[in-house]
Amino acid sequence: MEPAPEKSGATASPIVDYQTHPDRYRHYEVSYEGPVATLRIDIDEEGGIRPGYKLKLNSYDLGVDIELHDAIQRIRFEHPEVRTVVLTSAKDRIFCSGANIFMLGKSSHAWKVNFCKFTNETRNGLEDSSRHSGLKFIAACNGTTAGGGYEVALACDEIILVDDSSSAVSLPEVPLLGVLPGTGGLTRVTDKRKVRHDLADIFCTTTEGVRGKRAKEWRLVDEVIKPKDFAEHVRRRALELARHSDRPQDARGVALTPLQRTIDNDGYHYEFVDARIDRQARRATITVKAPSRTQPRDAASILALGADWWPLQMGRELDDAILMLRTNELELGTWLLKTTGDIDQVLAVDASLAQLQDNWFVRETVGLLRRALARLDVSSRTLIALIESNSCFAGTLFELALAADRCYMLDLADRPEAAPRIALSEANFGAFVRVDALPRIEARYYREAEPLAKARSAIGRKLSAREADTLGLITAAVDDIDWNDEIRIVLEERASMSPDALTGMEANLRFGTAETMESRVFGRLSAWQNWIFIRPNAVGEAGALKVFGTGNKARFNWERV
Repeated sequence: MEPAPEKSGATASPIVDYQTHPDRYRHYEVSYEGPVATLRIDIDEEGGIRPGYKLKLNSYDLGVDIELHDAIQRIRFEHPEVRTVVLTSAKDRIFCSGANIFMLGKSSHAWKVNFCKFTNETRNGLEDSSRHSGLKFIAACNGTTAGGGYEVALACDEIILVDDSSSAVSLPEVPLLGVLPGTGGLTRVTDKRKVRHDLADIFCTTTEGVRGKRAKEWRLVDEVIKPKDFAEHVRRRALELARHSDRPQDARGVALTPLQRTIDNDGYHYEFVDARIDRQARRATITVKAPSRTQPRDAASILALGADWWPLQMGRELDDAILMLRTNELELGTWLLKTTGDIDQVLAVDASLAQLQDNWFVRETVGLLRRALARLDVSSRTLIALIESNSCFAGTLFELALAADRCYMLDLADRPEAAPRIALSEANFGAFVRVDALPRIEARYYREAEPLAKARSAIGRKLSAREADTLGLITAAVDDIDWNDEIRIVLEERASMSPDALTGMEANLRFGTAETMESRVFGRLSAWQNWIFIRPNAVGEAGALKVFGTGNKARFNWERV
């Protein structure tokens, strides 16, 4: 990862940077053969993102998953000919042993939770591409597959385990560490793999795991293959999956060039996204800019722009800003969401997204935006959208307002020429679903037909504050006399409340409509894992996570709470 400055403040530490490139990978080898890409896990023991532990047995930390995320992103955009991705190991008899236990034992609570959240999002991204982009994933488990290693396999479409009498799949967190699988293992075993409850109970309380024929019978894997036939079976299955994909066979990829970003004490600054920090007020202001010039409307011209096409560049910048703030700025509890620019430019881009939705590059761009916005939804920060005179909350950018916990719009009824407007597009009604599989506008109205129909009838119209308020698209329309005081009071009140209580409240209120496997994964991470990670049975002086590898036995408080 490129060098980054240290964060200012009492607890200064090197900034975590989510930008990388295959030239700098330390943990993954990537190769391409026709429609199949192979990602080989070959983790450098000395390559931890923080000092103090070794990444033995293909165990991983945040730095490893940053590379995985980057590799998958590049496959999506730079290699449209790829239809199947095979994840396997370059090491003998070990696929992946999961998150590094010594890293977890040494990490702060916030680091552990942010690490788990990013790894969850990366694994969810595999399933998102399988669902929307025709990109299929095979976990070729050519050795022991434990904990988070099995969880990345669970995120794939198929799991193939080598039948060598020793390789097993396991989720040993409960018996070994006193915690839960942190990246969706319990949920995917039941919701996705449909492992019977009693068998799942045995599986999740057995340190040695399950191997061979039994692993297949219990639905923990799809196939078990003898070592001599393993490579050929994986190759043949990858090609079979590829034949069912609609990704193009002869398209030229789009290089994901490095983001142009400046980091300073005031925040993270990009061409179309600016994340400005006010540490005294404990908040960040994220401003997203509309394109400054007319964007092309035909596929050839859009492809010629490549990574400089506004929705792709803006989406990459927004995604990076969210990750940088989430990991490096823990005390900024409130994020203000703003936009600026020309509404018509944004609506024109949305029209292109709809018109060219079957084009592979447009589809991948929509996918990147969908995942970036979903990252915003699950960030444990208060989100407040402010719609002011120069705003352009339209279509895709109105998703920011719909993601917010509250949305205030300046009402200048006596000065209509200076008054802000908002606008909806078709993109708001299905292109950008959340982790609960709902468009944000449907979730806002609890899928009720009447308000949705009224909102849909307003597509393309530039709505005033009072019109937006009548449709229920904003929290309040505030006149210019009261604007400064009202917003100040809202922000001061929010900053005075318990961050823990706000995190729990916001997550509950944002996702009150429907439940999916992905939303259950994040809900359990927020509730169960947050709680278990700070209990003495896990991280106390004699907790299981703390004493692992020391030869000492964990001492538990036997009360059931």
